[in-house]
Amino acid sequence: MLAGWMGGQSPPLREPASCKAQRITVEYDYPVVFTRGLFAEDNDDLLWAFARKEPNRRHKVYVVIDQGVAEAWPTLVEDVETWFEARADRLELTDRPLVILGGEAAKNDPDLVGSLLARFQGAKLDRQAFVLMIGGGAMLDVVGYAAAITHRGLRVVRAPSTVLAQNDAGIGVKNGINAFRTKNFLGTFAPPFAVVNDIDLIRTLHVRDRRAGIAEAVKVACIRDAPFFDWLEAERDKLRESEPAAMEQMIRRCAELHLQHISTCGDPFEMGSARPLDFGHWAAHRLEALTRHELRHGEAVAIGIALDSRISVLTGQLDEASQKRIWDTLLGVGFELWHDALADADSDGRLAVIRGLDQFREHLGGELTVTLLEGIGRGIEVHAIDEAMVGEAIVELRKVAGA
Repeated sequence: MLAGWMGGQSPPLREPASCKAQRITVEYDYPVVFTRGLFAEDNDDLLWAFARKEPNRRHKVYVVIDQGVAEAWPTLVEDVETWFEARADRLELTDRPLVILGGEAAKNDPDLVGSLLARFQGAKLDRQAFVLMIGGGAMLDVVGYAAAITHRGLRVVRAPSTVLAQNDAGIGVKNGINAFRTKNFLGTFAPPFAVVNDIDLIRTLHVRDRRAGIAEAVKVACIRDAPFFDWLEAERDKLRESEPAAMEQMIRRCAELHLQHISTCGDPFEMGSARPLDFGHWAAHRLEALTRHELRHGEAVAIGIALDSRISVLTGQLDEASQKRIWDTLLGVGFELWHDALADADSDGRLAVIRGLDQFREHLGGELTVTLLEGIGRGIEVHAIDEAMVGEAIVELRKVAGA
C-alpha cells in the first residue's frame, strides 16, 4: 500500500469502523416580485412580501437606503415612512430609514458593517425581524452580509435599484464585502426572504449605469439561452437608448434565467470548483481592480465576455461568425470593448489581467474552472487557458477598438 502511494497513487480511503453519517436537507424559497411604484399608497406588494408566511403577525422592519437612490428620489425617506404609517397595524418601522454609502466604496469601507451591526442591535432586531434594503448591488451585498451575521441571520427583503441588481446581483443568494485587497473575501450564502423589483427605480439611473446591467443579460444568454441572445441582438438599438419596454423585458428574462440556474444547477452555494454563471468574470474582476473601479462591473463584464468569446474561437470551440455576433451586440448596446488596463504588465512582463485566472482558482480552490462557449447559448467548462491565447485575444480587441 505504501509503495503504491510513494509511486504517486493515493491509497484507497476506508470509512472509519465507527462512523454515524449525518445528512441535512434544507429547503429555501423566495419570491421575486416585479412591480411599479413600490411605495405608492395602493401598492401592497411589499406588504405581501413581508407577511406572506405569517399574515397575522405584526412584523418589525429596519430600512436601509442607498445614498445614490435617496439623492435620485428626494422624497423617498418620507414616502417610506408614510407607506409604513398606513400599515402600522401590520408592520412596525423600528427606526427612521438609514441612508448609507453605496457603490463599491461601501464594500471597501471596513467600518460600515460594524456600524450596521450596532444599529441592528440598538433597534433590538431579532431573528424574525426584517431588514429592507433599497439600493444597488454593492449596497445590497454589504447590508446583506451584516444582516446574515446578526443572530446568524435576519430576514432580508431586497428592493434592487439598478439594472444589474434587478437582473442578477439582487436576486441571488450571495452577500459579501471586499477585504485584504480581495473582492468579496468576506461573505455569506444567505438567500433573501423576498426580492421586490420596482422597475420605476431604474428611471433615474445614469445611462452608463443602465447600460452596465445589460452585460449580465448578454452573459447569461451566451451560456444558457440562444433565443434570448437573438432577441438582445435584434433589440440592441432600443436597449442602447434604454427604451422602457425593452429594458423591462430584458430585466425580467435575465432574472428568470439566473433564478432557474440557482434552483436547478445543483450547486447554488458554490461547493464545487465551477462558477458557470461567471462567464467573462475572471477578467472582469481583475479589470475592476486594475482600474480602481473606474470601470463599472457591467462594463468590465462586457470586456470579459468579448475576451472569452475570442478565446473560445482560438481554442476551436466557437465559430468566428458567432463571436462576431456577440461583439457586434455588445458594441451595438453601447459598450466599449477596450480599456488600456488590458495592456498593463506586471514586473515580470506577464499581462496583469491574467492574474484574474489565478484569483478565480484561489477563490474556489481546486483546479481552475472557467466557462467558455461552444456555441451561442451553450457554455462549456475548461480547466486551463493558454496565456498566449489571452494575449492574442487582447490584441484582437485592441484592433477593433482602434487603440
